[in-house]
Amino acid sequence: MTNNVILTVGNSMMGDDGAGPYLYQLLNENPLPNWTALDGGSAPENVAHIVRDMKPDLLLIFDAADMELAPGKIRIIEKESIAEMFFMSTHNMPLNYLIEQLEQDIKQIVFVGLQPDLVSFGFPMTESVKESVQFMYDFLKEGRSLEEIPVL
Repeated sequence: MTNNVILTVGNSMMGDDGAGPYLYQLLNENPLPNWTALDGGSAPENVAHIVRDMKPDLLLIFDAADMELAPGKIRIIEKESIAEMFFMSTHNMPLNYLIEQLEQDIKQIVFVGLQPDLVSFGFPMTESVKESVQFMYDFLKEGRSLEEIPVL
């Protein structure tokens, strides 16, 4: 079993909020040896017990996040900033609360946000966001360090 888990978050029916589910799809179709992927959908708290049971050394949470950047930009967002930011309203629970709950059992949690362009019901994901999700998949596949991703 791997020591790295990626929890993807988002709603594929909401345009660019589908970035997380799209990354999950890529990881599911072409699994990476160092990662186990879980799809949290719009209610990642529903799989928190699975994440806890896996006891990962590293949990990477990936979600669309309004960071007031150009569409497709990827940033690490520190837990303290998550509560202050406006996140997509497709989630049932604030992600900072979920992270605080998981920190009790997981050594390292990193939240990676991807700036969406269009979040609206029934719209497709924009090309810039699709390309950024593919970049994130390739980044993980190449075994690159998360420290290479800028911090917001």
